[in-house]
Amino acid sequence: MESRAYHHKDLKNALINAALAVVERDGSEAVSLRELAAQVGVSRAAPYRHFADRDALLAAVAARGFEDLCAIYMAALAGSGTGRERLRAALVAYLDFARRRQGLHALMFKSDFLGRTPPPAVLIPPANRAYELLWEGVRGAFPRASDTWVKARTVTMMSTVVGFLVLDESGRFKPFMIEPMTRKDLVLEVLEAAIGEE
Repeated sequence: MESRAYHHKDLKNALINAALAVVERDGSEAVSLRELAAQVGVSRAAPYRHFADRDALLAAVAARGFEDLCAIYMAALAGSGTGRERLRAALVAYLDFARRRQGLHALMFKSDFLGRTPPPAVLIPPANRAYELLWEGVRGAFPRASDTWVKARTVTMMSTVVGFLVLDESGRFKPFMIEPMTRKDLVLEVLEAAIGEE
């Protein structure tokens, strides 16, 4: 194993991609630098040329997640419809991302990365940009609102959406609580409440 080459055509991205696949399949706890090195065909020492430790690699994976989320938000906000409709589309896309990529979403939002002082440098630009895109979405939905109002609405909106996501993932919404609404009806009602009125 140790006789393997220390170089790779694009080792940094190969490791991020391999770790991302593990995170999405089994969660961040399953990521091992040693196993990833074997998977991409390099020595055990080679990953340390790009990442100081496992934690640094996971921060890069979380950053990739925020980049993907930014792309999702940008596509929704560039779509057709009113500002409210585009904002709703962005929130629907966020919920879809969180459900389809649960391991990655947990790494992005439930790890302690963004709570550190300072957070890992690789995370700051894409995480900030993701939140700025939500501000832009709220601004597009409420063009006459003040900057302070937009910031406050963004916080309360995401608190509502994420709170719903947490309760929904834990199975707290029983049929008797939502019938005769469909699941789609419920999501739309939550998003309307989250977006609110000016």
